[in-house]
Amino acid sequence: MNSISLPRPRKPKIYAFTTAQYKNTKWSGKLVGRGLLKIGYTERDVYERVKEQFSSVSPERMPFEIVHAESAIRNDNSTFRDSDVHKRLKAKGFRQIKNEWFECSVDDLKQILAEIKTGVTFKTKGRNKTYQMRPEQSEAVITTSNYFSTLQDSESRLTSHFLWNAKMRFGKTFTTYQLAKKMKWSRILVLTFKPAVETAWKEELETHVDFEGWQFVSPSNSYSEIDENQPIVWFASFQDILGRTNDGAIKPKFEAAHLTEWDCVVLDEYHFGAWRESAKELYDAESKGEYNQSVGIEFNREAFPLKSKHFLYLSGTPFQVLATGEFLENQIFNWSHADEQRAKGAWDKGSESINPYEVLPKMNIFTYEMPEAIRRIALEGIQNEFDLSAFFEAKYDDHSGNFVFKYENEVQSWLDLLTGSYIGNRVATVGLPGNPPLPFKDVYLKSNLNHTFWFLPSIASCHAMKNLISKSNNSFYNDFKVIVAAGKEAGVGVKALTPVNEAIRDGINTKTITLSCGKLTTGVTVPPWTGIFILRNTKSPETYFQAAFRVQSPWYAYNSDGSDPDEILNLKPECFVFDFAPTRALTLIAEYNSKFESQKEVNQIEENTREFVEFLPVLCYDGFSMRRLDAASLLDYVATGTSSTMIAKRWQSSSLLNLNRTKLLDVLDDQKIVKILEKITAFRNLNRDISRVLSSENSLNKTKKERGRLDSQEDKQQERENQKFKQKLRQKLLKFLTRIPLFMYLTDYRELSLEDVILNVEPKLFEEVSGITVADFQQLCDFGVFNRREMNSSIFAFKRFEETSLLYASFEKPKVRKIGGFDEIRSSDEFEGVPTEQEN
Repeated sequence: MNSISLPRPRKPKIYAFTTAQYKNTKWSGKLVGRGLLKIGYTERDVYERVKEQFSSVSPERMPFEIVHAESAIRNDNSTFRDSDVHKRLKAKGFRQIKNEWFECSVDDLKQILAEIKTGVTFKTKGRNKTYQMRPEQSEAVITTSNYFSTLQDSESRLTSHFLWNAKMRFGKTFTTYQLAKKMKWSRILVLTFKPAVETAWKEELETHVDFEGWQFVSPSNSYSEIDENQPIVWFASFQDILGRTNDGAIKPKFEAAHLTEWDCVVLDEYHFGAWRESAKELYDAESKGEYNQSVGIEFNREAFPLKSKHFLYLSGTPFQVLATGEFLENQIFNWSHADEQRAKGAWDKGSESINPYEVLPKMNIFTYEMPEAIRRIALEGIQNEFDLSAFFEAKYDDHSGNFVFKYENEVQSWLDLLTGSYIGNRVATVGLPGNPPLPFKDVYLKSNLNHTFWFLPSIASCHAMKNLISKSNNSFYNDFKVIVAAGKEAGVGVKALTPVNEAIRDGINTKTITLSCGKLTTGVTVPPWTGIFILRNTKSPETYFQAAFRVQSPWYAYNSDGSDPDEILNLKPECFVFDFAPTRALTLIAEYNSKFESQKEVNQIEENTREFVEFLPVLCYDGFSMRRLDAASLLDYVATGTSSTMIAKRWQSSSLLNLNRTKLLDVLDDQKIVKILEKITAFRNLNRDISRVLSSENSLNKTKKERGRLDSQEDKQQERENQKFKQKLRQKLLKFLTRIPLFMYLTDYRELSLEDVILNVEPKLFEEVSGITVADFQQLCDFGVFNRREMNSSIFAFKRFEETSLLYASFEKPKVRKIGGFDEIRSSDEFEGVPTEQEN
């Protein structure tokens, strides 16, 4: 627990305390409640001031409980006294018992203080949050509002689209509302595929002092109850807004949403809705839960049936979106984990303002190679990689009436491994060779992991894990309450969060393990979660990092003794991700860094990765020792763990192409590009074919917008034909791209990027093989037919794989140097002239 305190002069303070005698006293005034508070003022230490009010002969060392202390300074820097607080309390109907004693709760007092500081009287109860935007949140609001305002003021009055590519825990909800205030919006529609995020959107609007008068509409209340003269935020799921009744009509509850002209439609967790394949793992995992409701419903700009002036897209992992080129550079605001941690370290410690990033925990990723006796039952693929989903496979057992693991003994061994009590078949030593820091054995890790989230492959495995822990002979787990947040019985959306919060309570005197295979992995905040165990296969960096960043939410409390109301107790200075499939984990980290920043070329991958591991340390246990990886080591690990088959598959991926509707329109408008493509034998008559498909899609989208769906078999057949055309177009372009590695082999130069390929291939050979000139190819790349960033990534991977394979084939070993308690691998040239320590 860290204390964050600023050396500053003592401030005037309002404090409140109670005693055991009055803590639960029933109110007798016109308001209903329990507990009496004495509310006073001081410019000294609050504890010392309160202590003076009790006899020194009291049998109790501290016969009082300070429940709140806060500076008595208004927003205009003027000060106020306790008499001002008493006066406002009485005006609001809170009964004064005697002198400074009131029938009042802490939340009531906080709201009164917020009203005095802001000069605003709040009509709604519980409005007491007063924090302001962090610098990057202000930047997001300014950048976005400038873009929206420019288009709004132009003659074209085009509908504007903007993306916030901001890491999880950025505060997208609060910042969106601040953008709405700046833009003077009064009608906002928030759409999501994850109903569980409703709590965050509702609480922010109803508790922060900046949003007084705003109204929140959701499935739990009715639009008819809303005052239409006041601004509203309507929260709904895509499946509700875009779904239809059995006869094809709009759902009655959402008719008003279809009739409203919205100032802005906000698409939260956009990576789930727009790119269903990215979220398929979660849909499959929760096939009997809430996610199957979303399958088949996708967001389509052209066919979206509601009217809106602006669209704001929110995502912490919009990789698929960025890959298509759907947003231009001036339509994106970026904020990464590295940006956040850099801002945290750069904050002026001499500033009078509290560092707003100080409570954001440092994140660490620990990966472990499992002992052979455990891992051998679940090996698969060319890389002989440990298959987590196979290892944790479970089913319902009719005989016992419970869910059980297929490999129950091995999973029990894994549970023992976490605590350091696993004994291998032939090894008489406890735990793993090399003594790596194990989650529930290492003293530091163990003390920071009272509340963890375990991300499993299925509902069955979640129940099987709870059953196994409950009957485990390992007494360590007896102290933990295990919650299964999976399946229908766990609740849909927000309801799944309630049992977790009830079990954790204040988080100080409890220990919990939350088991899930999809629920609570995006859009929810559980501050006491300090560690996540990734116990399932996932090929999607979106899914991986959305889940991983659940544990990075801040958890803090203000100094309870009131001696300094500006002192914060940081209850979570660090958080942890634990993964037991190292190659998979490191591959996703590398992929994350190749995609996160849309404006950077992929020859920046190593620089991006270096920045990533600087601010988010990655430690890897390879069976012998735990090492902290630098960027070069991480990428080498990934490259040598990747087969040539996988490298080849990258050149067959549709992510290398930009073939969305917008790009096809652009191609049609640029006859130079059409003529270049038609030089390739496979693209004769391309101009005519694209025109036909776009015309057909315009007609089909119009029908969808009017009716909500396609009714006639003819229309459905036409839609299938259009999709077939696009698929064939992709296949033809990809067939062309598979020739690129051939040209890379024919040069002595080791290409890092697409630009290097263009500059170093033999022009005559290129034209003879491809049918177009190098200059033509460069025009296609510059125009955006090919996804330059994805191609750069594939070229970089190809080059690194080839070079690393040669390095290991020649038996050149990287040098090793001890860093703290761990070994750190670095490339040989970085240690030139530096003494090293070789391993035995």
